[in-house]
Amino acid sequence: MSYFDNAVLAFMNRNFWIIALISLINSLSLTILIPVIYLYGKQFGLNELQTSLLFAAYSIAQFFATPIIGRLSDRFGRKPLLMICLFGTVIANLIAGFASAAWILFLARFLDGITGGNASVAQAVISDVTTPATRARGFGINGAAFGLGFVLGPAISLLAQQISLGAAFLVSGAIAAVAFVITLFFLPESLPTRTQAGNLFDLGLASLIRGLTLPRIGILLILNFLIGTTFTIFTFAFQPYFIQVLNQTNKELTLMFFTFGVLGVLMQAWGVTILTKRFSLVSILFLGLAIRSVFFILMPVWPNVVYFVVVSVVFSLFNSLVQPMINALISLNAKPEEQGFALGLNSSYLGISNAFGPVIAGLLIRQSNPATYSHPLYLAGVLTFIVLVLAIATRQRYQIEPQAAP
Repeated sequence: MSYFDNAVLAFMNRNFWIIALISLINSLSLTILIPVIYLYGKQFGLNELQTSLLFAAYSIAQFFATPIIGRLSDRFGRKPLLMICLFGTVIANLIAGFASAAWILFLARFLDGITGGNASVAQAVISDVTTPATRARGFGINGAAFGLGFVLGPAISLLAQQISLGAAFLVSGAIAAVAFVITLFFLPESLPTRTQAGNLFDLGLASLIRGLTLPRIGILLILNFLIGTTFTIFTFAFQPYFIQVLNQTNKELTLMFFTFGVLGVLMQAWGVTILTKRFSLVSILFLGLAIRSVFFILMPVWPNVVYFVVVSVVFSLFNSLVQPMINALISLNAKPEEQGFALGLNSSYLGISNAFGPVIAGLLIRQSNPATYSHPLYLAGVLTFIVLVLAIATRQRYQIEPQAAP
């Protein structure tokens, strides 16, 4: 049987496509909320600082809870922990949708963060049902499914907002409930052997710190934290630059996000498969980081919308390579019995990076000085280049053996 036939058979695995569908639905539940959290907080009279804390509450809770969820999934199985996470999302969004006071909204976001290990458990399932040779493509296709949610989610959110901002949370909860039902009735347990290693109660901050010392894994966690921080500097600065400096409207901004989503799906669904046949995972990671760094800096060079769109299109194609490669490298470097724990740590450090990037970008922007809108983009480019240098310098600590590569 040919290499291609083996790859096709691997991806026709029923469990793989079920978890990809769950990832898509989970992504929809998440992206429906992105456009409304800030406005919903304002509706409760929160000021700018309090609203930023509303975002931080989710990220901080997720940071501490996700490795616990990952470790528990190694001990008790993927399916029960994925169901707990999805059920928590349903309850949290119902609480937020019917919230009558700001503290209830904070409680809901914190609860959603605590049970926000959906993505890491899904990644652990991908690790269970793919081989080392097909794992990068598995993460690529799963990333494409998740990315498709970023295309459809804002559109669904816009429809829900016609009723109320709270309705967006209720719709998000309903979609998470669909994922819960699919998991309950259609997803078999993918973990062949439960691990009994480690202290079940050693799951808090000590585990997060210890994760940084894990051979081959710790450096990848550090790299992904830095990658996430630099990227969220960009994501915060992108919208005001596009609207304030390039004088575009929310409609054009929505079209840009739609374009990014489509290109990301195409690259992760097909581009990753093509590239991993010819290059190592580490080489593809370096390529994605290099292009991300250069194009961050190129974006604000000329404040012209046509130029900006062209640069952004090229950027979005190669930018979508970075996360699947990091996920695959972590999975391939982790022991079989610690897949959930390692990927949970990865999600935690990536999640907490979401709390740093926007703050850094916000400190650089001054509404009274339009020139400052470009400063976070330049900074993101410079810092990403530094991360690339660090990744190259430390590659011997995490690159996989040739026989494990696709």
